[in-house]
Amino acid sequence: MLRRLMLLAALAVTSACTADHKWASDAEIAAVRYSAPPPATITLITSVNNRSGEGVHSGLLISGSERVLFDPAGSWELNAPWAPEREDLHYGMSDTVLASYLNYQSGEKFRAVMQTVVVPVEVADAAIAAAIQEGSVGKAFCANSIAGILSDLPGMQAVGSTMFPKALARDFAKVPGVTEVIHAEDTGVVRKIPVATGTGVERQTWAQLGS
Repeated sequence: MLRRLMLLAALAVTSACTADHKWASDAEIAAVRYSAPPPATITLITSVNNRSGEGVHSGLLISGSERVLFDPAGSWELNAPWAPEREDLHYGMSDTVLASYLNYQSGEKFRAVMQTVVVPVEVADAAIAAAIQEGSVGKAFCANSIAGILSDLPGMQAVGSTMFPKALARDFAKVPGVTEVIHAEDTGVVRKIPVATGTGVERQTWAQLGS
């Protein structure tokens, strides 16, 4: 335990200096703003290693007055003019752009676990505002930054502070009304797994998930 805490402390020191500070212009953002049909939703996206079962990254898709993606310390990007990024927040998250992100976070070695909850549009917009306030995040702090945003939202008190994507996903599964979808691009199939049967982040491989 002590060794793990020391490792996290070391990460905290080094990660603060490695945050990317990309800054799309107001014009670039205005050109692609996208509003999805109602209802408003918040979706936690966890990339999970199929072999080890470990979570490797967390992203937060927020659909309120507009749909954006908070991808803290993420490496996904598209060529202009698609999904312009300002301080880890991607704008213009249409269905086509979202599909690109999901494909990036899944594949032969990984799967993307999508956990979604319907919220009032005011809550979704508060999440967007919090993501803007959070700004660029240091490497390895993706889950921690998202946990901080979620835990301050109404009805999401089950989300605790953590550095680990799987722990964050387990907490988010406790939020009332959460539904779950597994995206596995290697088969091109998206299958739904009810949270009541156990969250998908606990399953070891896509092959074991069943239909």
